[in-house]
Formats: sequence, structure tokens, C-alpha cells
Amino acid sequence: MSPADTRPANRALVLGTAAFTACFFAWSMLGPLGPDLQEEVGLSELELAIVIAVPVLMGSLMRVPLGILTDRLGGRPVFVGLMAFTLLPLAALAAVHSSLWALLAFGFLLGFAGASFAVGVPFVSRWFPRERQGAALGIYGAGMGGTVLAGLTAPRLADALGLRAPFLVAIALLAVVGGAFWLLARDAPGRPPAAEGGLLAPLRVFRERPAAWAPTLYYFVAFGGFVAMFAYLPRLLTSVHDLAKTDAGARAAGFALVAVIARPAGGWIADRVGADRVLRASFVATAALAALLGPLYERMVPLTILALSLAAAFGLGTGAVFKLVAQDFSDRVGAVTGLVGAAGGLGGFFPPLVMAAVNGITGSYLIGFLLLALAACGCLVVLERMRRARSGRPAQAATA
Repeated sequence: MSPADTRPANRALVLGTAAFTACFFAWSMLGPLGPDLQEEVGLSELELAIVIAVPVLMGSLMRVPLGILTDRLGGRPVFVGLMAFTLLPLAALAAVHSSLWALLAFGFLLGFAGASFAVGVPFVSRWFPRERQGAALGIYGAGMGGTVLAGLTAPRLADALGLRAPFLVAIALLAVVGGAFWLLARDAPGRPPAAEGGLLAPLRVFRERPAAWAPTLYYFVAFGGFVAMFAYLPRLLTSVHDLAKTDAGARAAGFALVAVIARPAGGWIADRVGADRVLRASFVATAALAALLGPLYERMVPLTILALSLAAAFGLGTGAVFKLVAQDFSDRVGAVTGLVGAAGGLGGFFPPLVMAAVNGITGSYLIGFLLLALAACGCLVVLERMRRARSGRPAQAATA
């Protein structure tokens, strides 16, 4: 690309990242506000885990249809419509947040914002050549820093101005970013033609090319682990270490910040050494760190060091996954991104529920962290099988 050619691509990257950041700020808000909501509504630990997990689940499920719609209609109209819709549950939560059913119903609708990732990946990737897609998507993925903003600001706003304030701030942010995106964003020229055979036809890629399933597992563990840890850290820190809610939220934001910084690095490194190598390093580190967290999370210094290191491993892994998607499935980026992103969201939905249930039964989070380590080992097995399949050798059983 010449300098003149890069300007539209860079503008699309900036606008896409800003839109993703604003959506994730809104989507992730219930996690940092969890201790305040628990106190306000009188929620049990399991009820709080469900409230936090419902937007994650909805964001996961909606990534598939929104990814397909982006393949058909382009990223600009889908992103604008999504941001406009998200204003509605935010307004409802600002008005009514004092009952479990209101939190569940409006949190369900707020979950649509979590599907924004499946819109932005095809929107951004089509502006860049293959050799730059890893870095571009890594930068775009740093928009998950909206979770950092939510962790830093939402508890403080709630303490200073009441629980309504964080939702009003999210409304203002989405309105400004959505307006700018509508005015300035454009879809890349030469978008691949939509698949024939109906709305769900793009999903045929998962039947015709079984290798498309591998990134879903990688993202289930890497991004799902990140979402689950970020959502549940405030609760763990307040209940196990007796931290103040604002302190717990700030520490959770620090965890998210490390992952956000590591994500572009993961994409950039994947452009140079290959996504497989980055993913292998990420999952080896995840397995080791999670296994150590199990017996050590009750000690603050080891918890801090291990959690921040785990955030870096998650960030590197999430940055590398979509290098694979954009490279190997360029004709169906939206559809594959949708299902891969859905898997990542589901990876963030189940662990908080498992952690709450395990802690309720055993009084410890040990088993929850060990399950994360086992999931990372499973990803290493699949990575090895995929490597052997690509090299033309029979895929023998691999050891974790």
C-alpha cells in the first residue's frame, strides 16, 4: 500500500476500534458493578454470577447472525444499528436496576453489544492485505480495553453518583461514537459476494472445511478465560481478600489492561512467526499459570503476579486467533468470526457459574482454576493435530 492507500484503511481501523471499545464498555459493565448490585438487590453469589453471565451468553449467541449479516450487508450499517440498539437496554438499566428480574431481562438485551466483535473483524480485515491483517486485527482487538474503562470508572461513578450514573455515561459514549461511525466509516471496496442458499449458507464452511472448528476452541479458552477472569475477579477479591469494591474494580481493570496491551502484540508476532507458535506459547503459559493459581489464589502477591501473567497469555492468544481466521477463511470472515466469537463468549459465560458453584460446594476456587489448566492442555492437543494435518502426516494422538 502507498501512503495514500493506507489512509482509508487506517481510518477504518480507528473507527472500528473506537466502536468496539464503546460497545465493550457497555457490555462488560455488570461485572465491575457486581458487588454494588449484589448489595443493592440482595443477590446470592450464584444469582450474581448469573446476572454477570447473561450478557456474556447473549453476546456470544448473537455473534453468529451478526457476523453473517456483516458478510452480506457490510460492517458500517450493522455496527451503526448495533450501537443504536444498545442504547435501549442501557436506558432501561439506568431507570430500573433494583430487582433480579430487571437485571436479567435488560442484561440479556445489553448482551447484544458483546456481538460487536464479529462485526468489526470483517469490517477491519478487508481494508488490509494479508501480511498486515494480524497486526491490524490485534489493534482492533485492543478495543476490549472497554472492559478496562468499565472496571476503572463504573464502581467509582456508582459510589459517587449512584448506580444510575455508569449507565448514563455509557449512553453518552455510545451515542458519540455511533454518530462518528455513521458519518465517517465506509466499508472496504470489493467485498466478497454473499454465499448463495439463504442466510445460514455461510456456515457451510464448518462442514466443508472442518479446520474452521479449531479456532473456535482456541478462542473459547483464550478470550473466554479473559472474560471470565475479568468478570469474576471483583467478587473473588472482595470475598477472599476483603478489598473495597473500588479497589477490586481497579485491580480487575489492571488485569484487563495487560490483556489489551498483549493482544496487538500477539497479532503482530503472529504476522512474523505464525499464529500457531503464538497460540502454543499462550496455552502452555495458561496451563501452567492456572495450575499455580489454584493453590495460591488466597495469597495476594502470588495472585497478583499470576493473574497479570495469565492476562498477558490470554491477550497473546486472542491476538493470534483471528490472524488464522483472516488468513485461512478470507471469503467467509464474518461467518467464521461469528462462530469463533460465539465460542469465546460462551467461554466467558460458563466459568463464572462453575466458579460460583464450585466455591459453594467446596469453599474453594481450586477446582475452577484446574479446569482452566485442563482446557488449555486440550488446545495444545488440537494445535498439534492441526500442525500434523497441514504437514500431511497422520494426526497421531498427542500428549498434553
